[in-house]
Amino acid sequence: MNVREKLKDKKRIVIKIGSSSLTHPQTGRLDLIKLEILVREISDLRNQGKDVVLVSSGAIMVGRAALGFKEKPRKLEEKQACAAVGQARLMMIYQKLFSEYNQVASQILMTKNTMVNNLNRKNAKNTFEELLKLGAIPIVNENDTISTYEIEFGDNDTLSAVVASLIGADLLILLSDIDGLFTDDPRRNKQAHFIDVVETIDSHLMEMGKGTTGSTAGTGGMATKLTAANLATSAGADMIIANGEDFHVIHRIISGKPCGTLFLANPKEEFYLIDYIEKLL
Repeated sequence: MNVREKLKDKKRIVIKIGSSSLTHPQTGRLDLIKLEILVREISDLRNQGKDVVLVSSGAIMVGRAALGFKEKPRKLEEKQACAAVGQARLMMIYQKLFSEYNQVASQILMTKNTMVNNLNRKNAKNTFEELLKLGAIPIVNENDTISTYEIEFGDNDTLSAVVASLIGADLLILLSDIDGLFTDDPRRNKQAHFIDVVETIDSHLMEMGKGTTGSTAGTGGMATKLTAANLATSAGADMIIANGEDFHVIHRIISGKPCGTLFLANPKEEFYLIDYIEKLL
């Protein structure tokens, strides 16, 4: 059995979706056809008996379109207003779509304070565990309506790795607008080579991610994804970076198909989540 075939046996999965994977690039409005596929894929994982947590970007993007912003909002209060409108719309649609597959969607909004404070972190973990025990699908996002620089995670790549570590997930899937990890930015360097499997994350690999950015829709580039990979694999989870253009990629990943870059779990005996959070944030 090769390393990818072992993905079939994963029991607790965190899936992170970037803004660019959820919206139409021309308008910034939700791509409902893609959302339906995403919900069906996750519902099928639940039907297989797997625990699934969805970390979903898109609140500010959706709110921005609904409120008529022509450009990405820059002021904090504008972002928070967009998030307040967009998060409500996003959850309403998720609730409706998941209910069509007899699944229960729930919402968890987090800030850095959720994790830094010991009691809050314990309560968050307990909430996740109870929701998963009851068969619900937690949908997680940063609480952008109240977040400021001091208490924000800043990107959902980091947030998804924190969640995966908190709940003891054995697989984290990051879906964005890139196919995986390359030796250089393939959009600028045609000689860049695709990396199929990463066994160990070292300083050289982390340097490769610097300067590689994502789309204008999101906040996370390759550097944030490698930081997430370092956190998740240290906590004992495999991680995959794959393209979210087609959400059918989720079942292909779980069935062991060669999709995206696979980072193998490299659990560290001295791993403490709070130590990583204080270093990263």
